Amino acid sequence: MMIIQDAADYIYDEIGDAEKYIRAAIKLHETDEEFADCLYKLSGEELGHADRLHEQETRLIRTYKDEKGVPPALMMQLYEREHVRIIDRTADVKRLQELYRS
Repeated sequence: MMIIQDAADYIYDEIGDAEKYIRAAIKLHETDEEFADCLYKLSGEELGHADRLHEQETRLIRTYKDEKGVPPALMMQLYEREHVRIIDRTADVKRLQELYRS
């Protein structure tokens, strides 16, 4: 079950970096568009990392189900709680990315 929490922590790190980059890109857009564009791209790459980690987290749950049946309730509660929070944080960063593009 620790691997689920570890994966969630890694995902939050990636989302946090994506947010940091896009916020910096928004601030720099008027003064250094080239650097801002670089930061925007890095933000997207970080979300890509988060997506790949999230896929692995989901795979772990699926594999557990396939091999052992229904996962423990605590494992599923942790996964479902983190899953929703990850989706919400990712959506926040994507809104900032949209703001940058507009």
